[in-house]
Amino acid sequence: MTEPLPKPNRKNPLVRTRQPLLPPASRSRKAHGLTLAAAAGRFMLQCCGECGQYIYPVREACPNCLSADLPFKDAPTGGVLLSETRIEVTGDPYFREHMPWRTGLVRLDCGPSAVVHLHGDCGGPGSQLSLSLQLDRVGQAVLFARPVSETPDMEDDPQWREMTADPKCRRVLITEGRSPVAVALAIALKKAGAAKVFVGVADRWKPFEEQKALEAIEGVEFVDLDLTSERSVQELAMDIGAKVEILINTADHVRPTHLFNAGAINTARDAMDHTVIGLMRLAQAFGPVMRSRGADGKTGAVAWVNVLSVHGLSNVPQFGVHSAAHAACLSLSQWLRSELRQGGVRVINAFTGPLDTEWFQTVPPPKVAPKVLADAIMDGLKRGLEDIYVGDVAKDIEARLFDNPKAVEREAGQ
Repeated sequence: MTEPLPKPNRKNPLVRTRQPLLPPASRSRKAHGLTLAAAAGRFMLQCCGECGQYIYPVREACPNCLSADLPFKDAPTGGVLLSETRIEVTGDPYFREHMPWRTGLVRLDCGPSAVVHLHGDCGGPGSQLSLSLQLDRVGQAVLFARPVSETPDMEDDPQWREMTADPKCRRVLITEGRSPVAVALAIALKKAGAAKVFVGVADRWKPFEEQKALEAIEGVEFVDLDLTSERSVQELAMDIGAKVEILINTADHVRPTHLFNAGAINTARDAMDHTVIGLMRLAQAFGPVMRSRGADGKTGAVAWVNVLSVHGLSNVPQFGVHSAAHAACLSLSQWLRSELRQGGVRVINAFTGPLDTEWFQTVPPPKVAPKVLADAIMDGLKRGLEDIYVGDVAKDIEARLFDNPKAVEREAGQ
């Protein structure tokens, strides 16, 4: 049985920080179909369009009928453990630091057999397992098997935690305390076992609506953070940068305007400064130390979460500046992901539909409640995802973009 994760000891500041090591990263271009599925939390395998046979590992042609029509499709997640082994010695630098490591041969219910990473609570040969595609520390998809039924403290399994970004026993920074999402996030983080929640507030002398609710949550600490000020961001990074293991960027700046309005450029400039340039300031101040802390053991730096509007994927004219700013944030987030991946830190993009806040009062339902967004982010952290779509609007746009991007563009302008 999995042992509960103990409260970590304080790191000795005199001990040299270890260099982050990463698992092997070589994959074929075709194999990135598995990466796409793992990033969104889906279990997809190649399925032959001619004979209908599921295939693993990834191939260029079906081994049964030699067809080249091999799209990735959702597959059953069940399987049976055929055999297992416990690896004690390895030549790979990354896995050498995580020995012993449990692997097994599993026959999937959909047909093929595969070597997978095994959760510590999996039974012996013959036991039923539930499989998933997980992103490892280098961002590549791997197969992972867990018990079908929940077991005590199963989220604390060392191999599972290497595949996820569970906030348990970790310290988290929420960048915008004045956001209506801040309270819901703080509550969800404490419920998930976060050790400390820092909440950034600009101009702390100004009272704000969420202040009392945040002060009532045990383990929450207010810190000075103004994303429009490089000095403010740098000073906070010098103060708590080495403590933050998960950063959740909730910064937003919603101001409806028409493209042809005289003041549209000033509105866009303010939005870009608060969101896009604010994200870059955060990346420059907190990114290097988080990347270096990816090797700090069970409670090292693991994730950076950006809360983005799904309209960053497809502009909606009513909130054109907002959409454009979040589109730029998405591109910057992808840049940040490539930098933080070197330290094993994953970047998660939480795409949300219109939030149930005052700035979206004129938008018809469905809308996303702050608690729903917070719960989705916690689920994404615990499952180790990279892309989260929150709310009916976001999920609908995701599906329609995959089917016909031009239809989404035309319908948004109607």
